[in-house]
Order: sequence, then C-alpha cells, then structure tokens
Amino acid sequence: MKHDFERFSPLSPAALHILLSLAAEERHGYGIMQDIARQSSGRYKLGPGTLYDNLQKLMKERLVEETENSSTGAESRRRYYRLSKLGRRVLSTEIARLEQAIREAKLHLGFQGSST
Repeated sequence: MKHDFERFSPLSPAALHILLSLAAEERHGYGIMQDIARQSSGRYKLGPGTLYDNLQKLMKERLVEETENSSTGAESRRRYYRLSKLGRRVLSTEIARLEQAIREAKLHLGFQGSST
C-alpha cells in the first residue's frame, strides 16, 4: 500500500515534538512531556491535555501506537506509546521538508558556510 506522506505535512509543533520523542524509544505520557522539554531546552512544554489530545489524533492517523507494558506495580498502570512505521516515514518526510525550508532561509538571508 502506497502512502502519501506529505498529506500529514506540515505537522503541528506538538505533533512534531511527540513524534521526535517517540522516534528514540517508546515512552509513557509523562516521559514524552519530559523529553519534549529536554529537546527544546525547556522552551517548549506540553501540558497533559495537549499531549493526550495529540496522542489520540496521532493514534487515529496510525502514526503512533499504544504498546503493551510488561512492568508491574504503579508502572503497569502507565500507557506506553511508540512510533509506528507510518509515523517514522511521516516524521522523515517532515524533517526533509524542514531541512529544505532551512536551506532556503539561509540562502535568502545570506548565511555562509552552511553545514546543511
């Protein structure tokens, strides 16, 4: 089945950060929020409402999947999420789009010695 990955583009900032967080490893909601704060050096933070609304949307679009957690105790009540294969392709497409935008911006702004 062929997908048009660009139909998801552009991703919202929240969706982009969630997918980036899940690209490394599966995480529970609080772990995603912590990783997003780390990614952005604390400049971008998601509250629980925004996070879970976006996770529901991303799961509906099949970009994110809920996983089975084999932990016990309090840890077992947490829901874990991972990036799906489709989600990984969409994220790659979005990164390429952003890289192109950055190249264009550098060109128009006269940046020299671009590493991209």
